[in-house]
Amino acid sequence: MEAKKNILTYAGLKALEDELHDLKVNRRKEVAQKIKEAREQGDLSENAEYDAAKDEQRDIEARIEELEKILKNAEVVDEEEVDFDKINVGCKVRLFDVDMDEEITYSIVGSTEANSLSGKISNESPVGRALIGAKVGDSVMVETPAGEFEYRVLGIERNI
Repeated sequence: MEAKKNILTYAGLKALEDELHDLKVNRRKEVAQKIKEAREQGDLSENAEYDAAKDEQRDIEARIEELEKILKNAEVVDEEEVDFDKINVGCKVRLFDVDMDEEITYSIVGSTEANSLSGKISNESPVGRALIGAKVGDSVMVETPAGEFEYRVLGIERNI
């Protein structure tokens, strides 16, 4: 079975590459130094610093493996080729939330870089899935676990 493609914007790809580089170059050295210092303290069977450093090392290696897997299956959206007549991955959309009577802005990104707190929603989320393909002026009904919501598309622009 082929691995799932991870859709990323260029900004998302760069952020993951930077994190991977930092983990491999800086964090590995820091943890290796912590382990060395903890070993020098003697008895490892009751050494909390050694155990904590080994746990941190395991977490770093797991994250490196995860990032490498994501990047191996990455499909980067060329934002120069995105059609801004309709909503797609790589777009920033201005919506009017009919139920809340307010304007909101989302960036549509792949699931790997989604972060609702910073306004980045996944193309695989209920809202993202419903918005994909919609045009300015369209009303979109979104079925979520919290109920049904209606959004009106006000604008579509390049995700900066």
